[in-house]
Amino acid sequence: MNTNSNAYTVIYTTVIVVIVAALLAFVAAKLGPAQEANTKAETLRQMMSAAQIKPTDELYSTKNAGILQLYADNIEEAYTIGLDGQKNGTLSTTKDKIELIDKLKPQNKAIKAGSGATLPVYVFKSGVIVVPIYGAGLWGPIWGYIAFNPDCRTIAGAYFDHESETPGLGAKIKDEAWFREKFAGKTVEFSSETPFNLSKNAEATGASNAVDAITGATMTSKGLGEALNVWFKAYEKHLGEAQTTNAEEE
Repeated sequence: MNTNSNAYTVIYTTVIVVIVAALLAFVAAKLGPAQEANTKAETLRQMMSAAQIKPTDELYSTKNAGILQLYADNIEEAYTIGLDGQKNGTLSTTKDKIELIDKLKPQNKAIKAGSGATLPVYVFKSGVIVVPIYGAGLWGPIWGYIAFNPDCRTIAGAYFDHESETPGLGAKIKDEAWFREKFAGKTVEFSSETPFNLSKNAEATGASNAVDAITGATMTSKGLGEALNVWFKAYEKHLGEAQTTNAEEE
């Protein structure tokens, strides 16, 4: 075949494309399970950090298998709810079949659309209840996990993460332990139009549902504050009902 002909060029290009596509598919198939395992373990580390199961540094020094076992040993139940606050599914908590709702963007869209949400609730044996939050930062998605004490109102702990916030500024929501620690002991006023106040000098108000925004990270703080309130309102009927039940039992 004439190597200078158009036909040769087309055939050669097609063969190369097919080979490259096959190699990429093979690599994806091989790496897929490992990537999925890493994602699951990362989500569990964040959840258990918020729930105060172990110190964050210790969780991140534990291998994936150990994280799965730790979660299985400490979780009481996991389920999903709709925006009506009612349970609409269960999530497996056994070590080899742990189920999570870790793709939060679709749930965020469902919350804003007012229907179709499948929101996870993770109840640990300690009585702590963990729920996720998700929103938009300055440069990309931000998300996190908020742990509530059994009263379903007082925050036991929090963990936040981001995709691409500015190092030294917005990235502090993840990198700085002191910021996460500010949330412990604060309350969420679910019935309020603004359940939680994350803004400049918020703590000066003396309100129990307020944390100061990060200095120099205005847009990231604003995005996180909005994410907290959107998701807290989504959980209002479920956690608010639990508050009422707890109060009656007391």
